[in-house]
Amino acid sequence: MTRPPDPARVLLELLWRHELPPRRGGRGPRQTVSVDEVVAAAIGLADREGYEKVSVRAVAAELGLRPMSLYTYVPSKDALTVLMVDAVALEDAPIPAGLPVRDRMVAVARQIRDEYLSHPWLFEVPSWRMVLGPGRTRRYERHLAAVDGAGLDDIEMDRVIAVLSQFATGNARTALAAARSVREQSDADWWAAHGPVLEQVMPATDFPLSARVGAAVGELYQAPGDPAGDFDYGLHRLIDGILPG
Repeated sequence: MTRPPDPARVLLELLWRHELPPRRGGRGPRQTVSVDEVVAAAIGLADREGYEKVSVRAVAAELGLRPMSLYTYVPSKDALTVLMVDAVALEDAPIPAGLPVRDRMVAVARQIRDEYLSHPWLFEVPSWRMVLGPGRTRRYERHLAAVDGAGLDDIEMDRVIAVLSQFATGNARTALAAARSVREQSDADWWAAHGPVLEQVMPATDFPLSARVGAAVGELYQAPGDPAGDFDYGLHRLIDGILPG
């Protein structure tokens, strides 16, 4: 009796499909699109409508295929998600090796932040212990190369990449929430609706520091916060603490 294919092995072969020898044709309908096209269609759908709208049926419709035929390309939505995340990682631009190490570290964090801003659905998929494909593996290599030569040992290099990633990811989440809030209601409209009550319950005499600092940042930001400015400020302070000496 023929054993069913191991799902983990199938997924690895899909991820590394361009590096592995092509599989011999087997039974089943002739494929009319490529796995790359399936993944690209899923990413486009998620970018437009959110991850919750990604399904085998919806992606098949994007490509003009019958839903069941999509399983000849990817075995499940979970597998498709892994392929989507890895394909997004492949979009990273190279970080020039000739840049100063500080600028390379800034580039690492900016790439990660920009990725989440471009593909917000990434917040909805699990990232911990995702299967390593060529995109994520090459990204790790690029990021390590960006901090190489900074006087860090191997463990510290890995930790620096993790810390920069976590900082950039957290800021991107805040930036997306801020943008969504502004679309729903402008800051001026919010203050027009709630300002009179807040002035009653939060007199400056009771909250002197909040009143003073709030007035200063409100005048500067013209908004409740400034995620992009926070990112620049925090990133440079973070790198100051990471770099030896």
